[in-house]
Amino acid sequence: MKIALDAMGGDHGSKVTVKAAVDAVNQYDIELILTGNHSKIIEILNQYEYPKEKIEIIHCEEVIENEDKPVAAIRKKKNSSMVVALNLVKEGKADAIISAGNTGALLAGGLLILGRIKGIDRPALAPVFPTHKGISVLIDGGANSDCKPRNFVEFGIMGSIYAEKVLGIKKPKVCLVNIGIEEGKGNDITQKAYKACKNAPFNFHGNVEARDIPTGYTDVIVCDGFTGNVILKLTEGVAASIFKILKEELTKNPVRKIGALILKSGLKGFKKRFDYTEYGGAPFLGVKGALIKAHGSSDEKAIKNAIGQAKTVIENNIVEDITYEIKKLGADILE
Repeated sequence: MKIALDAMGGDHGSKVTVKAAVDAVNQYDIELILTGNHSKIIEILNQYEYPKEKIEIIHCEEVIENEDKPVAAIRKKKNSSMVVALNLVKEGKADAIISAGNTGALLAGGLLILGRIKGIDRPALAPVFPTHKGISVLIDGGANSDCKPRNFVEFGIMGSIYAEKVLGIKKPKVCLVNIGIEEGKGNDITQKAYKACKNAPFNFHGNVEARDIPTGYTDVIVCDGFTGNVILKLTEGVAASIFKILKEELTKNPVRKIGALILKSGLKGFKKRFDYTEYGGAPFLGVKGALIKAHGSSDEKAIKNAIGQAKTVIENNIVEDITYEIKKLGADILE
C-alpha cells in the first residue's frame, strides 16, 4: 500500500508533514511518497530513525499557496506538490492522497484530475463530528454550497458507507438537517430532499434539528456544504469558548485551582473528545480515488492520524463500494 503525502501543504509545511510521515511508517504497514522540495524533506528526515525503504521523495518545484485561486492553481502549477500527488493516485502509483494545503485547490484537483465516480453529481467532504455518544459523519462539510435533491441522496449513500466501513457503525442512522423534524419543514429543496431520501437505499430517519446533532441522535448528518460548514465552524468556536471559560473559572483563586487539579484527568478526556487531531482529516467522497483533506493547522499527530485514516479507507474499499452502490441504484432513481 502506497500513500502520497503533500509534504508542503498546511500552515506548518514540511516540518510537520515529514515528522508525521516518519511516525506513520514506524507505526503502520504502509509506504509513503512525499511530494515537495527534496532538500527540505531530506534535511528533516535525517533527524529521525525510520525504515528508509518505506519513504520515497518526488521533488516538486512549486507549492500551491492558500491565497492561490483553486482552479487556476491546479491548471497552472503542474509541478506543485499537491498536483503531483494527485497525479500519482490517478496513474495508480499511489492508493491515496493526503494534503493539509489549500482546501479549494485540493477539491478542485480531486474533480479535475481524479474525476467523479460515474453517477455521482457532487462529491462531498465528510468530516467526523464529535457527539455525546461518540462520533458521527457530517456530509457535506463544505464542498457544495448549493445542492439539488439528488445530491442529498448521494451524500446519504456515501456517508453511510463511510460510517459503516471506517467508523464501524452498524446500519448507520441517516438524518437530514432541517429547522424542524416534521416532513413538511424547511425550504423547497429540503422538502424535496426529504422525499428523495425516503426512497433511498440507506437507513433514513427523517429530519434532525441542529440542537440534536451533538447528542448523537444520528450517525450520518446530511446537509448542503454551506450549512455543514457553518455547523462545523460554530461547533469549533463554541468548544474553544467553553474550554477558555472553564480555564478562567477554574483558575480564579487558589481553592478553585486545587479543584482543577482534582478534575485535571477528566478535563483532559473532555478536551480529547473535541480534538480534531484525533480524527485526522475529512475524506472527499465521490471522486475516483481516496482523498483525505487534513486541517490546515494540523500538527504531526493530526497528519499521522490522517495517514492512518487513508489506510483504513483503502483497506475497506470505500471508493469501490460507493461506485458499486451508485451503479446499483441507477441514474433514474437519483434524478
